[in-house]
Amino acid sequence: MPTNPNPLLLEYDRLPFGEIEATHVVHAVRQILEDARSEIEKLVSLESTPTYAATIGRLDDVLERVKERTGPVTHLLSVAETPELREAYNEVLPEITEFWTRITLNEGLWGRIRALADTDEAAALPPLEKRHLDTTLRDFRRSGADLSTAGKEQLSTIRLEMSRLERKFSENVIDATNAYSLLIEDGDGRRLEGVPEPDREEARRKAAEKEEEGWLITLDYPSFEPIIKYAQDRELRRELYTAYIGRCRDGEFTNGEIIARLLHLRRELAELLGYTDFAEYRLEDHMAKTGERAFGFVEDMTRRTRPYWERDLAELREHASELGISGFEPWDSAFVGESLRRARFEIDDEVIRQYFPLDRVLAGMFEVVRRVFGLVVREQRIPEVWHPDVHHYELFREEDGTLLGSFYADWHPRPDKRQGAWMNDLRTGGPRNGGFEPHVGVVAGNLSPPKGDVPSLLTHREVETVFHEFGHLLHHLTSTVPIAPMAGINVAWDFVELPSQIMENWTWEEEVISLLSGHHETGEPLPGDLYNRLRSARTFMAGSRLMRQLSFGHLDLRLHRDHPDEVTHDLMSYIEGLFEEYTPSSTFAGMHPATSFTHLFAGGYAAAYYSYLWSEVLDADAFGRFRLEGIFSREVGQAYLDAILTRGDSDEPEHLFREFMGRDPDLQPLLDRSFGGPLEGGSSTVGGP
Repeated sequence: MPTNPNPLLLEYDRLPFGEIEATHVVHAVRQILEDARSEIEKLVSLESTPTYAATIGRLDDVLERVKERTGPVTHLLSVAETPELREAYNEVLPEITEFWTRITLNEGLWGRIRALADTDEAAALPPLEKRHLDTTLRDFRRSGADLSTAGKEQLSTIRLEMSRLERKFSENVIDATNAYSLLIEDGDGRRLEGVPEPDREEARRKAAEKEEEGWLITLDYPSFEPIIKYAQDRELRRELYTAYIGRCRDGEFTNGEIIARLLHLRRELAELLGYTDFAEYRLEDHMAKTGERAFGFVEDMTRRTRPYWERDLAELREHASELGISGFEPWDSAFVGESLRRARFEIDDEVIRQYFPLDRVLAGMFEVVRRVFGLVVREQRIPEVWHPDVHHYELFREEDGTLLGSFYADWHPRPDKRQGAWMNDLRTGGPRNGGFEPHVGVVAGNLSPPKGDVPSLLTHREVETVFHEFGHLLHHLTSTVPIAPMAGINVAWDFVELPSQIMENWTWEEEVISLLSGHHETGEPLPGDLYNRLRSARTFMAGSRLMRQLSFGHLDLRLHRDHPDEVTHDLMSYIEGLFEEYTPSSTFAGMHPATSFTHLFAGGYAAAYYSYLWSEVLDADAFGRFRLEGIFSREVGQAYLDAILTRGDSDEPEHLFREFMGRDPDLQPLLDRSFGGPLEGGSSTVGGP
């Protein structure tokens, strides 16, 4: 036991990340859970007629405190994992899972909530509180509150095993990624022909860190991507691509058996709760409502996209032949695509990234947010961070100076950090006691790091990523919903990507590009002709991009709708079969990322991956109002804040969208944005939004 006070058990204004150690975790988590259980038992033991404040309000307070106190631990596992921290968390993970499972299975608590629902007070609740009570009743039922005692025990066992397997899946992906590296020795430098010099220098620096001579390539995306996009050595591309795609397929960190078991458990959970399959269970509280509607949306979009994908594929194969590549393979796709893009549009990501240093991009994004939403971001340097690369900021409402929240930004890859980009809500504030309690969040990613004296320089796709995650953050930090479980990003899963994806649109506007860009040596903004070429290339290979997303959505829904016995009899062959209609050949279908696909098996997107594309329909349509009335329009920005960003789950997402747009969503803007005009074959009405 540590002798110093446990920071996870102290009251604090700012999260004490610099003080949290692995030795704090087990004792703190157990104390936090015990305190919460004690508070819930006090609530249950009350003999008076249940009231909203003493039942739902009090339960919310207890559960938010648990989330806020344990959140720093799960966050650190994403950005600064150590073997000791992993071991400590895994020791208490079963207890955390059991705690959350037992909340909705607590018969006394369920009895008081049902009794509250029958009171005169419940009938007269204001709309927000009424909605919260109704969703609480729904969520308890969906979580097994009406099951028999035996059923509840079975549900607890299922959830505990699912939690353990999802955590292990994620750990395996991290470990498999870190376990691989390829050293290209000094005498073999020709293998890196075509790779941009800054990336070669970074690879040499990594080798030097390991006291090796040559160039060290890893599976961290900023190291891996330049190889598959630019390396002329086809065998090198094949070696890196197969290592990346093949993570966790076999060997020490295999995930195949975990996937199979998770699919069985998810089906078992759904059937126990009275649903036909996991997709039906999962999507009941989404915009799609049913697995059938979500699947219909994916299938319809696939039909509409296929002609454009086939055209893209023909162009790639033709260009591959021009490059002397025979037998177009998966590890050729990015290389050939980038070569064709450069030839067709005279555009080079390595030239473009010189104009997008990270600091300039952030400053420009903050200015966009100020102009459109009347929000001001100010950096505040603090010592309580988990790594020197981390920056801390505060967000204010410009009109009256209200501090809405603060956030941490952690943008660069490290071996102890998970891959991808994400946003976390660390503390939910909002209107409290006549004032405003600030929210706290974090944005994190794996953007191109600084290289020597050269700052972090971003591709335009990385610029989009920054805007995307900041959109999630704004959804959290601007929330004015006073009920924490309904605030910010606590919305339907197929609605949550709207605030993030709509932000990406600003990165394509010329007036915004002038704010975001500035050559890292001269300060010159992106030249107009280069912007025009970048803009023209926006729809390049759009069919391929959409088909890739659709393939993941199709895979996800089939895995969670088909019977697990059929799926897992020969899991890899089954998955390959699902990918075949979305890929150029059986070789491509076999090179699928399922065993490292954390979105589906550790990231919360099970049966809901379609929501990315569903939200694209919403964001393309909603941004059309900004394009029509002004991309910097404060009036439209305020309308968007008032109808969507600040509203959380205070109303049905369909109603919020309709409040902003004055009508239901239209698919056509996404089709126009993706393909430069209406798609062939039908109206814009689909079985989706």
